[in-house]
Amino acid sequence: MNFETQKPLDIFLNMLFDRYAKDVPAVKKITNSLISLGVVRDQDEIINDHIAFRTLGVPHLGIASFEKIFLHQGYKKMDYYHFEGKKLNAYWYAPPSPEYPRIFMSELIVRDLSAASQVIIHKYIKHIDKDPVDELDLDNGYQIGEFFHQPLWQLPDLDDYQFLLEESEYAAWVIYNRYYLNHYTISVHDLKKGYNTLEEFNEFVESLGLKLNTAGGKIKVSPDGLLRQSSTVAEMKDAIFAEDQTMPIAGSYVEFSERLVLPEFKNLPMTDLKRSHRREGFETNNADKIFESTYIRQTKDNQS
Repeated sequence: MNFETQKPLDIFLNMLFDRYAKDVPAVKKITNSLISLGVVRDQDEIINDHIAFRTLGVPHLGIASFEKIFLHQGYKKMDYYHFEGKKLNAYWYAPPSPEYPRIFMSELIVRDLSAASQVIIHKYIKHIDKDPVDELDLDNGYQIGEFFHQPLWQLPDLDDYQFLLEESEYAAWVIYNRYYLNHYTISVHDLKKGYNTLEEFNEFVESLGLKLNTAGGKIKVSPDGLLRQSSTVAEMKDAIFAEDQTMPIAGSYVEFSERLVLPEFKNLPMTDLKRSHRREGFETNNADKIFESTYIRQTKDNQS
């Protein structure tokens, strides 16, 4: 993810990825294995399909706040998605040029939670009376990178976290992790033959001892069959809560996507294929199951 030029977008994307890669062991495990097998020479050769963020849908936070950072960098707001069961809204954002990842941004519809959960969430965010993004210089990549890594509210109490976990695992994840990068995504179809389909890549990932998200099947497929996605299960980390209480919780994970060629371009030679010739956007049902990479029914057997 290192680019030759140091635009603000380059700077804060690198800052985000560096921290994420240090805290998610699966990233280096996969990358190092691909390098040792001669599939890629380094991390920069892996195409990042998209990165994803989770937010709280409340005044001064959520998508309305968070998207300002990326819209300022030239991203374009695209399709809307709604996840009724998980009480989430989401959009994806197209990058200003093909070398940058897509952005998938979701938010919890806090008003749809129980009154008790709303009280807990507002206990932590009640001091936020203006949009923190408005305080940033959006042309300063380092400032934005630091913003992603600064907590906007205090560490939650373990009891509050566990209460939220019962109703919304998404809410619990965000109240602890804040704006932490939820995942990055390896573009499998851009890898060399033998690793460029999800069946092959999943087999490779599992050979490394990594567990795959099985919600909706290991491979989540869009109705048109052109968007195929898989992901690792989030590895557990020992989280420190307020008053030094600790509990293993789900961290972040790695996703893999395979975007197939659109029917109208199926006769193009492989050497001529570009991003614009492949399936774009996202799929509600696919994303719904990918969210569960941090859910207990997936992570319960993934604790080291």
